[in-house]
Amino acid sequence: MTTIERLEPAIAANWQAIRARVDAACVAAGRAPAEVTIIAVSKLQPASAVREAAAAGATDFGENYAQELATKRAACGDVRWHFIGRLQRNKAKLVAGHVALVHAVDAVELAVELGKRSATIQPILLAVNAANEVTKGGVTLHDVPVIADALRAVANVRLDGLMTMPPPDVDPRPHFEAVRALRDRLGLPVLSMGMSADFEVAIACGATHVRIGTAIFGARPAQ
Repeated sequence: MTTIERLEPAIAANWQAIRARVDAACVAAGRAPAEVTIIAVSKLQPASAVREAAAAGATDFGENYAQELATKRAACGDVRWHFIGRLQRNKAKLVAGHVALVHAVDAVELAVELGKRSATIQPILLAVNAANEVTKGGVTLHDVPVIADALRAVANVRLDGLMTMPPPDVDPRPHFEAVRALRDRLGLPVLSMGMSADFEVAIACGATHVRIGTAIFGARPAQ
């Protein structure tokens, strides 16, 4: 039986549909599809689902929990991993040096710990709480320039850009545009924003990385 024959049809079809929608959103925004990386958010999904999505064409996968990332890295072969959740400093050793990008650094102290734990330069993004939500981490829009300057001075990490997640059930565009303006002001290349429900708006606003889980894998298994 070939690899293609072993694919879970829903995951393969979902991936192709998302790939087509991302490409169309890029064209509508006057951008090249190659400018946007799709991160398949595999949080709580089995390793077999990651392998199926990779066989369908996905190359980048996002995890929210450090231990789950470590387990899947050993089981899923040659894919690019992103850490997209809030990371505790005592779990930094499970992430540092093992992922293409840490998306949600929200404190200089965490960046320092990542730098200490990585044998190579670890690319990171600064998490921005654009709506000042009390239930979310991230730094305020006002504090981004100061924290970004501090992160640039941390050894063994590289600040590549900004990440944000707007509140649910609101128009995300003003938040996306505000973070895009800050990213441009800082002269950084990466802008991680947009998920299953709003990635097309995020692409129109300049996202370089979109994080898509349920639209690819379906509902997450219960914890």
